[in-house]
Amino acid sequence: MLLRLVRFTVRKHPFRPSQPLSPPPPPPPPLTCFFSHHSSNTPIGSTLARSNYEITRLSRQGKLFEARRLFDRMPRKDVVTWTSLITAYVKCGSLDDARRLFDHPSAARNVVTWTSMLSGYARQGMLDRARDLFDTMPERNVVSYNTMISAYADAARVDDAFALFNEMPARNVVSYNAIVTALARSGRASDARAVFDRMPERDVVSWTAIIAGLSQNGRVDEARDLFDRAPGRNIVSWNAMLSGYAQNGRLREAMELFRRMPARDLQSWNAMVAGLIGNGDLGRARALFDKMRVRNVVTWTSMIEGYAREGRGDEAVRTFLLMLRDGIRANRATFVSVLGACSGRAGLCEGRQVHQMISKTRFEIDPHVVSALISMYSKCGEISVAREMFDRAERKDIVAWNGMIAAYAHHGCGREAMKLFEEMRSSQRLAPNEATYVGLLSACSHSGLVDEGLKRFNELVNDKSVEVREEHYACLVDLCGRAGRLDEAAEVVGRMKGNCGSACVWGALLGGCSYHGEERVGEVAAERLMEVEPENEGTYMILSNIYASKGRWKEAARVRLRMKEKGLKKRPGCSWIEVDNRVHVFVVMDKAHCCSDVIYRLIGELHCEMKGACEDCRFVEGDFL
Repeated sequence: MLLRLVRFTVRKHPFRPSQPLSPPPPPPPPLTCFFSHHSSNTPIGSTLARSNYEITRLSRQGKLFEARRLFDRMPRKDVVTWTSLITAYVKCGSLDDARRLFDHPSAARNVVTWTSMLSGYARQGMLDRARDLFDTMPERNVVSYNTMISAYADAARVDDAFALFNEMPARNVVSYNAIVTALARSGRASDARAVFDRMPERDVVSWTAIIAGLSQNGRVDEARDLFDRAPGRNIVSWNAMLSGYAQNGRLREAMELFRRMPARDLQSWNAMVAGLIGNGDLGRARALFDKMRVRNVVTWTSMIEGYAREGRGDEAVRTFLLMLRDGIRANRATFVSVLGACSGRAGLCEGRQVHQMISKTRFEIDPHVVSALISMYSKCGEISVAREMFDRAERKDIVAWNGMIAAYAHHGCGREAMKLFEEMRSSQRLAPNEATYVGLLSACSHSGLVDEGLKRFNELVNDKSVEVREEHYACLVDLCGRAGRLDEAAEVVGRMKGNCGSACVWGALLGGCSYHGEERVGEVAAERLMEVEPENEGTYMILSNIYASKGRWKEAARVRLRMKEKGLKKRPGCSWIEVDNRVHVFVVMDKAHCCSDVIYRLIGELHCEMKGACEDCRFVEGDFL
């Protein structure tokens, strides 16, 4: 066998004495020996250029260790060498290494090096260090100014960005585009339009920025006028105008523009789906969703959030599972939306499964996701688990504290909510916001802490940093109404100025009147609520029940007749329970359930036992007396 193999080899590659075999070429030298393999005749400039190129190539591949090793072995370095490695450290987020290299005594620096270091601080949100570096720059160019302006704009420090923009000795179109976008996002649409009008030159980004900015601030017609005048519109311009119509509830114009688009991308479809969902047209949004050939996580999250907002938790969870089956990875907004859906349907089992998914991702420590988990566990009855989630959170921002306070309020744990509030103010030094006081007042209301609630409301009024909103008045009215202090509740409503037509305030007052059977105040609250929400059948039902509780049957029948004339029907309430990962839903006199016979037989037996126990209790009580 070996002989055959040798013969085959000889025939395949015959030996020719006139052509002696040469040894294989040596392997390329390693990077650490890069300079030892070049002769002394090689020009130094050529070697330096090749080294700089090699550092840049290794940095782009993420091989910073090899790039730094090559840098350290270079006998000569120029400003390109130093800038290349500093920029590489900045891009990977190693600002300390970048700054040590930047401050090295032998470092060669120019305006590009300074701007690269500046962009690193800006990208990490370290604005104070970025500004200190900017102020010490020996030379600045338009890119340096643009970097600092963009950093201020991203941090919502628009006044600082605008002041720096006005200080610029020279500006380019990027400078104008950055400040126009920043002003529009902060609600200063008029200032953005003024800057746009005095731009010496504009590109498609300029036109798109002002169109999007005006649309976001409700000036859709003005944005459409600029859209029609814009030269060289691209698909981003079309999407900006489409989103403007959708966000402002003008679905007819949005749909017409969507049909006229010369080309559509995924963002176009997503904008249309989100616009329909945001305006309550979930059916058309789903029809558009089903027509999409390509969907991303934004598309799926919009549908999940739409179902959750409409109280259709089952469809939201089902859509989430379809998204996972389609190979799409959830993001922060997806997890928050699906946890909200689990909260709305008290789906503890599904919520725990979602929590397990979250624990394997980087969103486990995200404050918004942690707050959604706290809300989910509290609404599913697991207040102790919600508190455990709160205590384990590494970063507790105001959203997490508000979520835990609201969880205690939901369970009527007013004292615990007050204690947590004081802990937030003392140990964390966090200032409360509007949502904090809503949770506090709600906790006092559900716990009967009237005096404590009035004290917190007075704190809110005296705190000039927090705006008093109608939700706060509704909580105060509900607090007084539950305690039977209906005259005080009505007085609170009377003192309100701009919120007199608020449905939530009148609804809270009507609820208190229903609980205590107060006719006089209840009639006023119901009439005002019917003016605000004429199609709300609950108002008619509550007023009818108030009359019935006082024996005023004619008035109760008259309210029911008004309700019938308007075509309103009482929606039946339902209860549900989860058994063995299956949710069972029940309504009054429900016989559609597969186990209804067994259920009603058991209820009958329990009723008989309860009746007998009550009779025994009355007998014992009478015998004792």
